[in-house]
Amino acid sequence: MVLIALLGLLQAQLWLGRGGAPNVAELEEALQQQKVANEVARHQIEQLNAEVNDLKEGLNMVEERARHELGMVKPNEIYVQIAK
Repeated sequence: MVLIALLGLLQAQLWLGRGGAPNVAELEEALQQQKVANEVARHQIEQLNAEVNDLKEGLNMVEERARHELGMVKPNEIYVQIAK
């Protein structure tokens, strides 16, 4: 009888207690979501690092950004914008 009571107590702890199966499933789901968010952030950081390196290495990136974002043109050049 004591062993059955102990087994029942252990089962209750497994299914209902802190660190039980439902709680573990929720934490695993949260972990997966965080891993996805970390991967997205890592990708954005890589893109920003590439941009920083381009800006440090040469003026081509600066010129490209100025043309694209600010609409700047060189002397004796005609700026044409095509709307998509």
